[in-house]
Amino acid sequence: MEEALRQLPRTADPRLLLGHLHADDAGIVALTDDIALVQTVDFFTPVVDEPRDFGRIAAANAMSDVFAMGGKAVSALNIVCFPDDVLSPGVLGEILAGGQDVIHEAGAVLAGGHSVSDKELKYGLAVTGTVHPKRFWHNAAARAGDVLVLTKPLGTGLLSTALKKGKLTEHGDLLIRTMGTLNAAAAQAARSLQDERPDSIGAVTDVTGYGLVGHASEIARASALGIVLHAGALPLLPGALVASRKGHHTRGEEPNATYAGLVTAPGVDKHLRSVALDPQTSGGLLIGVRPEDVPALQQRLLDAGATAAVVGGVHQGAPGVRLEP
Repeated sequence: MEEALRQLPRTADPRLLLGHLHADDAGIVALTDDIALVQTVDFFTPVVDEPRDFGRIAAANAMSDVFAMGGKAVSALNIVCFPDDVLSPGVLGEILAGGQDVIHEAGAVLAGGHSVSDKELKYGLAVTGTVHPKRFWHNAAARAGDVLVLTKPLGTGLLSTALKKGKLTEHGDLLIRTMGTLNAAAAQAARSLQDERPDSIGAVTDVTGYGLVGHASEIARASALGIVLHAGALPLLPGALVASRKGHHTRGEEPNATYAGLVTAPGVDKHLRSVALDPQTSGGLLIGVRPEDVPALQQRLLDAGATAAVVGGVHQGAPGVRLEP
């Protein structure tokens, strides 16, 4: 994809405040001096069997990109690829209902969508939000000394793989609930801190298909700084390590390590390394914050019902990610 995107000419239009150059979560387009659009799109194949749960998870995953930019979700369009010769319209109705539930939870409206007949089921959203043109979050805003805080536990890829194999005997409900939870409250917690202390928040991204390590590496490259992650500090979904030890790995782990150029220090548990590389579905926000503001951010995140785990930090050095014990 990076090679393909390099063939596109750079956009000189001053309205485009943020495009694809730094692998940010969404595009930002200025409308006025006070309003910019946040635009994103995401869809994928089912990660769970229950149609309504799939709809919720796919919608939460798509809308997360708006929250990762510090924006407010306004509207969404359904994107559907549906095998209508195999599945009934009732299945599609349940998927769409789950998606609409989450759209409404985010305070946005469903404005329509587009569908095609396809051999493989896929669902997601194109989402539009708003943000102030001078107050959006992005990958290139990290600062040496920043602490990295993660707002959801890791392990959705490992557990989903076990679930698909029929080997997940417990924790399935928590897995589904975690993936279907919006990042809106966590984003608002960080924004409320920034409203009081404008210099508190640095780079922000959400953790999805490239895993924690991969998305941290995007911050490192965009900000021209190094990042250290601490394997022993990672928040874990119950059963994630057990799933790794039983061999329920995704195909994305090693490609994610390559993508990030990961350096793994001696002594890192190989299963914690797997969790750090695990592709996440609707994962949490990774937030850079000044050290003195960490306690205040953690308390606000906990009050919002989010995780508030310190997982690493930013330092001067060659852009890249090092995983330490």
